[in-house]
Amino acid sequence: MLKIERSAKGDLVVFALSGRIDVEHAVDLQATFDEQKGRIVLDLAEVKRVDRAAVPFLARWHAAGITLENCPIYVREWIAKTRAPKDRP
Repeated sequence: MLKIERSAKGDLVVFALSGRIDVEHAVDLQATFDEQKGRIVLDLAEVKRVDRAAVPFLARWHAAGITLENCPIYVREWIAKTRAPKDRP
């Protein structure tokens, strides 16, 4: 289960995530991000688990300029080793 809390201030949109991020959540988040205007920050402080299949999405978001705050070290290491998917939504 993934809980998403969205807050905005000016052109900054913060998504505070808590729980578990799996590939289905990542697909849903991508659709949400596609609708956003302005700068996006993902706050991962309350994320307890990230499925390996969701890491390429995080890598793509990071490469696209989305800020990953409070990202667990193991996830940052995975992101560094992962190529973002080019053919996924």
